[in-house]
Formats: sequence, structure tokens, C-alpha cells
Amino acid sequence: MRITGLALVPPPTAADLPKVTPELLASVLARYSRSNEGLAAILSKVDLANPDASIDRILKFVDYGHASIGGLTGGLAIALDDVSMWLAYKIFEIATMADGQESSTRYITMNAANVPTAAELGIPDDLADRWRAVLADSFAAYDAEYLRLDALAVAQPNLVRLPPDAKPAVVTRLRKNYALDRARYFIPLATRTNLGLVQSSRMWAMTVKQLDSLGQPEARAAAKLIRDELLKQSPRLMRHSLAEKSYTVQAEQELASSLALGLDRLSAEPLADEVWVHVDRATPPWLPESQSVPEALRHRANRYGHQGSATRRMRVSFAWNNLALAELRDLNRHRTGHRYTPLIQAGFYLPPEIKHAAHAKLLQSQLELTRELMQRGSPAYVYSLLLGAQTPFEHSTHADKFIYEAELRTGMGAHFRYAEHLSAALRGFLEKVPEAKEWVVEGTAEPE
Repeated sequence: MRITGLALVPPPTAADLPKVTPELLASVLARYSRSNEGLAAILSKVDLANPDASIDRILKFVDYGHASIGGLTGGLAIALDDVSMWLAYKIFEIATMADGQESSTRYITMNAANVPTAAELGIPDDLADRWRAVLADSFAAYDAEYLRLDALAVAQPNLVRLPPDAKPAVVTRLRKNYALDRARYFIPLATRTNLGLVQSSRMWAMTVKQLDSLGQPEARAAAKLIRDELLKQSPRLMRHSLAEKSYTVQAEQELASSLALGLDRLSAEPLADEVWVHVDRATPPWLPESQSVPEALRHRANRYGHQGSATRRMRVSFAWNNLALAELRDLNRHRTGHRYTPLIQAGFYLPPEIKHAAHAKLLQSQLELTRELMQRGSPAYVYSLLLGAQTPFEHSTHADKFIYEAELRTGMGAHFRYAEHLSAALRGFLEKVPEAKEWVVEGTAEPE
């Protein structure tokens, strides 16, 4: 695991502006909120040659809580290389206000060498050889299915959905994507990936505190690396990023819940699709909604257009019983609202082009290893999962955000399985809000 902090500096055209650290910026803005002097007057009193003294002087006067000031630090960028896909998923789950990106499975190295060691992940010593064998077999299955599906797409070009008049290079890329996106369900969740996030010191402190409270040693190691890097940019505020009881207890309870549910539902058989959608349109009696749903939607040129209060005030919760971890990695990054999953294997998804029976031995070995880790109460069970593992997943947000996600994840170029899941959720939503149907654009996800 490697980490890099990316300092944000003013552009060359701003050479005449004072260059301040994120923490000094936060303290100046905090002082600004308790003064009528104006920002220029406050900056004139700052000794840029000795910013620490200025920060301490301002914070002593302002006496604000660290959280309210930490949110004023602007975007602090951190890049994490060579972390497991599980840790990347977890950081995006925790960092609900971050902007970020993760490496696509189409571009990272797929072999058993691209996995952290058993010791780094907390795999029990006596299970390490079994774990490595399952991972090696999983990568072998991925390679074999990718080669088979790529050759099949060459022999049967109609399998791949293509845009009209596609050039040869585009045809080749989409053919390979067809194979990669169907073989990816064999990829271990322990596989290394990279991610980058930008968020304020306040949100970084919360993220690091939560990572430091988890049972996985990889999470605690990442917490220390991130904290050490951000101490260079925001030393006072990042001191509030150590594990504490409320975080630790909740992490322990969530792990216990996942283990109990996971053992009860553990299966390598595919789980049939079920979707649940709940819509709450209630408003206070003294502030009813005066706008119609069509009026909130019909003025948009596309999904990025602004929606009216009728959808912005409407609460929507939606969930699937069987979201494969391959899809979870992306749907989990929709930042609005709250996302929740016990992260278990209640079934195992493979696309129709791949037969479960052809990989029965691997899937049975993987299931038995997962059961053993869960029975021991080990948080490292997550590293025995493959991206085909199906888990329940719930997202609570507002209708405008749900409509954006549904249009995005069924739109041009969306992954085929995203489109299936979001189409089902959209049907559930439109049953409850039928007046939105004319104004919501469900795509066909072509081409992939």
C-alpha cells in the first residue's frame, strides 16, 4: 500500500494572492465569521512567515469545534495505490461527501501477485495456503473465461452491441469490454486497486477515525498512512482522527451482524432478482408541496438538468437482495444519502454466458473458505469473496438523485447488469409515482 498527498496550490495567475495552508485558510475563515473587518483586514494580520502562530492565535480567539473548522480546509487530495478492492469500497462507503475515482477492473493487473499478503489482510496463518489457492484458481477462471468470451465475440460479432458505423478500433475495444465485463465476477475482492479522493480535513478526520476503528489490519494501516500524510497539511485538525469507542463499538456490532446473516444465507447458487422501493411524499401540513412531478422534470434537457422541489423533497429508498460485489463497487459511489450492505455472500452471480457448473469446484472451495473464516468470527472473511458474491444493498436518498442514478445507469454505455438492476428499481418507483413516467428517460445501455 502506498499513499500520496496532492497539495493544491494557486494557479500562476494568482501569484499576487497570499498562499496559505489549508489549516490557515480554515482558521482565517473561522475568524471571518466572527468579525466585521472583512477578509483583507484579517489577512493583513496574518504572519505568512510564521503561519503556526497565526493559526494558534486565531483558534484560541474563535474557540470553534474542530469539526466546523475542519470543513473549511478546502479539498485535500489523497491518492492510495495498491489497496484491496474491499478497502476501496469501504472508504467510498465511509467518505459520503468525497469526490473520487477508483481504477476500473478493465485496467488493473489480474493475477495472484496483485494481492496484498495474507499477513497484511489478517488471514489466519493456518488458512493462508487455502486462501492463496482459491485466489489463484479464481484468477485462472477469470483468464480462461475472458479468452473464451473474446474468441466467441470474434466468431459471433452480433453478440456485442455496437454503435452504427463503429470503426475497427472501437469494435475491438467493445468486444474486449464484452468479455472483460462478464469474466470479472471471478475477480477476488482482495485484488489490489488504486483510488483517489478529495475532501475537507473535517471529512478526512471522520474517515480516518472510522478506518482506525475497523477490525481489518489493512484499514488501520491505511488510517495511519493517511493521517501521517495529512498531518503535513492540517496537523491540528487531523489530531481528531484516532479511533474512539462509538466508532469501534458500531464496527464490532456491524461485523457480528454480518457474520450471523452471512452464515445463515451463505450460498454459491445464483440468487433470483428481487427489488424493493419505498417512496415517502409526506410534507408538513403548513408547507405542502405545490409543484407537480411533471413540472419538476419536464424542463430538463438531460439528466444533468435541474429538478424542481416536487422531486427534491420526495424521499426514496431502494434495495436489491442480490447485488453482486462487481456492481456494488460502482453503485456504492453514488454519494448522496445513506448506503448500507452487510457485505455477505447470499448467492453467486454469473452472467448467462458463463455456466456455474463449469466452475463448481472453485465456487465450492471459495464458499467453504468463507464459511470457515466467518465461523471463526474473522473480519478477514471479506478477502475470500469474489466479485460475483451477491449481497443485499440498500440506498436511501431523494427522488431527484434516484432519477439521476436510474437514467445514468441505464444510459448509453452503462454496464449490462447495472442497467438490469436500475431498470427494476425504476419500474418500482414509477409504480408509486406514475406521473413521472413520461419525463424519466430509461436508457438501453447500448453499447457497453
